[in-house]
Amino acid sequence: MNLFSWLPKPKPLRPESRVYDLKERLDWGEPALSIVDIRDRADFSASHVTGAISIPAHQLLETAHRCFERDRDLYLYGDTDADAKTAAEHLRALGYTSVSILRGGVAAWKAAGFPVETVPQVVA
Repeated sequence: MNLFSWLPKPKPLRPESRVYDLKERLDWGEPALSIVDIRDRADFSASHVTGAISIPAHQLLETAHRCFERDRDLYLYGDTDADAKTAAEHLRALGYTSVSILRGGVAAWKAAGFPVETVPQVVA
């Protein structure tokens, strides 16, 4: 049993989510979701939503079937909401049933004061 099971469950996944919706879901304690950053790896390395994985948009469709079940809750963000929306539509067309775009992406996440991660650059 989840320690926080007495708390109200987060709202159901919608086609578009605010950063506060995702944070509430993460804070709930049993997220059962994946956060996917579809920007290029350099942007991902510079700063990304804590816990996000990097799958650049041009690799998403060929990679998704190896990474996610078709009913997995996916939150996508990219350079723009339009980029994320396009990627989400393509995933839905492939049969992914629970896809949401994270409006405002990492910029909105940072503006809300939520944690971000960076990938240290290796200097040779």
